[in-house]
Amino acid sequence: MTVLIIGLSLSFIAIGVLYYLNNELKKKLERNNKALLALQHEFTQYQVIEKRFKEKDTARMEIRHDNIAKSISKNEQLINAVNKRMPDEIKKAIKYIELGK
Repeated sequence: MTVLIIGLSLSFIAIGVLYYLNNELKKKLERNNKALLALQHEFTQYQVIEKRFKEKDTARMEIRHDNIAKSISKNEQLINAVNKRMPDEIKKAIKYIELGK
């Protein structure tokens, strides 16, 4: 009879310990899930911010390249205009030199 009481007492204690450990494990799992969700949210925000930064950087570089291309085309037009006027200017200079002789 005492063995039966001791056995039942130990069984109840074991069940209580297992219940306590199960609750602690559930609490830890809930905390881990919350931490992982927070990490996922933070990482997603990081990805969004990085994508926006890259898009802005790309747009800024495209604008800069467009401005450089416009500047180059203006310079080429100016050079072409000078090249077209150059023979006439040379003829005028030579004419003054020959008249001076």
